[in-house]
Amino acid sequence: MAVINLEYYSEVLAMNRNVKIIYPEASKVENFTEKEIPVLYLLHGMTGNENSWLQRSGIERLIRHTNLAIVMPSTDLGFYVNTTYGMNYFDAIALELPKVIHNFFPNLSTKREKNFIAGLSMGGYGAFRLALGTDKFSYAASLSGVLTFNGLESRFDENAAYWQGIFGSIEQFKNSDNEILALAERKTEYCPKLYAWCGKQDALFAGNEFAAAELKKLNYDLTYETSDGIHEWYYWTKKIEQVLEWLPINYVKEERKI
Repeated sequence: MAVINLEYYSEVLAMNRNVKIIYPEASKVENFTEKEIPVLYLLHGMTGNENSWLQRSGIERLIRHTNLAIVMPSTDLGFYVNTTYGMNYFDAIALELPKVIHNFFPNLSTKREKNFIAGLSMGGYGAFRLALGTDKFSYAASLSGVLTFNGLESRFDENAAYWQGIFGSIEQFKNSDNEILALAERKTEYCPKLYAWCGKQDALFAGNEFAAAELKKLNYDLTYETSDGIHEWYYWTKKIEQVLEWLPINYVKEERKI
């Protein structure tokens, strides 16, 4: 297994960007030069970047025996959307980045059924936003994600420079493609399988409960789980392993020796 830092020029963002990639060992891949390696795009939350999962979760240890590549990009604080201030993170990550990755790593699959996406908090929002807004991902997972802004509308006024810079006004946000539930209602094909978890003591728990109920009404194939937990890495580190078990890959757990 190799952990690779790739610096590339993003035409969409007109700047150099860094992305971290975990690339599986040849011994884990049958017919390594020909086989299409499945790919998980793994998204950080607010205050994080492309290094967050590597530094905080031990993700490289979890998949060291598994044929899976992981791609970890950064959206800065841009919520993985095309912001109103002109930084088009959605286009850069959903449309441009897969082409960049495949150019450097042609063994990675471009097939929808072998491309997955997951994230935490802001990244949980991003995972659903990118999966529902494209036809590129067959599975999408959210851990403590911001899946709805119901009950959080006041944030658009309390920190207007930031939130309106990302989404515009609350009126512009409602029913736009940036509203997860509105986007989910409009999507009619290439619907991804969804997974969501949120801790019961998390400030986002009520929003996750509401979003899960609405997604089920829309007949999405959603696995929704809750347990005691707050908004922090202790829980996300545990839950990302459940996401790996949920994905259609041959996930091989590391044998724990006492």
